[in-house]
Amino acid sequence: MGFADFLKNFKREDSRVSKDSKKDNTAQHWTKCPSCGALIYNKEILENSHVCSKCGYHFRISANERLNLICDKDTFREYDTNLEPNDPLNFVDKKSYVKRIEEGFEKTGRKSAVIAGEALINSKEVQLVIFDFAFMGGSLASVEGEKIVRAINRAIAKKQGLIIISTSGGARMQESTFSLMQMAKTSAALKKLSENNLPFISVLTDPTFGGVSASFAFLGDIIIAEPGAIIGFAGARVIKQTIGADLPQGFQTAEFLLEHGLIDMIVARKDLKQSLSDLVGLLLPYENTHIYH
Repeated sequence: MGFADFLKNFKREDSRVSKDSKKDNTAQHWTKCPSCGALIYNKEILENSHVCSKCGYHFRISANERLNLICDKDTFREYDTNLEPNDPLNFVDKKSYVKRIEEGFEKTGRKSAVIAGEALINSKEVQLVIFDFAFMGGSLASVEGEKIVRAINRAIAKKQGLIIISTSGGARMQESTFSLMQMAKTSAALKKLSENNLPFISVLTDPTFGGVSASFAFLGDIIIAEPGAIIGFAGARVIKQTIGADLPQGFQTAEFLLEHGLIDMIVARKDLKQSLSDLVGLLLPYENTHIYH
């Protein structure tokens, strides 16, 4: 091979590498919207609260990202970080329950699917609970239920409102009845909150299903959902197979639930912080002196 041929082959190979590099670069810096198919620059998504600027599709975000979006800076104080699940049934499916907990910890840096604490939202004090889908699908188990109840008790003691932001696949099968009992446990605690004339605002995000939607998530004094969130008890495919009929268009979307009176409002992510602080201020007037009771 002469030098001219070598140079020609080199340029051809260099061109191929350059094109591959551009593809890798595109994959790293652009995201295709699963709703409208638009290619969006990742920086633009980040600056728009992880929402598609073309169609308004709300991407799923982590619990920490939600904290940063709705809490005043450096005001969140987390509680009950020492609580961690045990394995009462020595449960094993494809993996042991202990192994799944370890994997959840590696993904999130925490030992449960819930972050619980208190914070300021536009200078208004609240007790805040946020589910993280990255930890075992945001499933409800003993630790999650206990954290919610403790948050409710703090709200009662400090006369504060409670906000729970849910994203969950439902009750955690690896704890069986121990998990299912959290539905009753959290619901009973919310009854005490109501008796103390303190508000509970429930925020439903994509997805919210199973034992979570069948208990505290739909017991809010105000129930909010993010646009396009999929919310229900069982999945649409399971329901269709059970009833043997086609389901309505848009079944289980936030918009469908609002139209049929199952939730109170749909709030875009960029407006959620202001909406939550407005509602807390409305439902806790005059520092909860119960002037209207």
